[in-house]
Amino acid sequence: MPRLALCTLAVCVLAIAAAVVSFARGSWLGIIWVLIAGISSNMAWYYIRRARAADRESAGAAS
Repeated sequence: MPRLALCTLAVCVLAIAAAVVSFARGSWLGIIWVLIAGISSNMAWYYIRRARAADRESAGAAS
């Protein structure tokens, strides 16, 4: 898995934890954390798909 995908997954997990803590304390700031988690999740999927496509291209070129 690419390093950028791992970093964005870590940001996503931390943002979800921050959202849970924020909502548990009664703060509406958790909405921002949920949005950040969504964006970082989409970024992680993008980097994973891009790495898979690059692997397929390199495997196809080698054969």
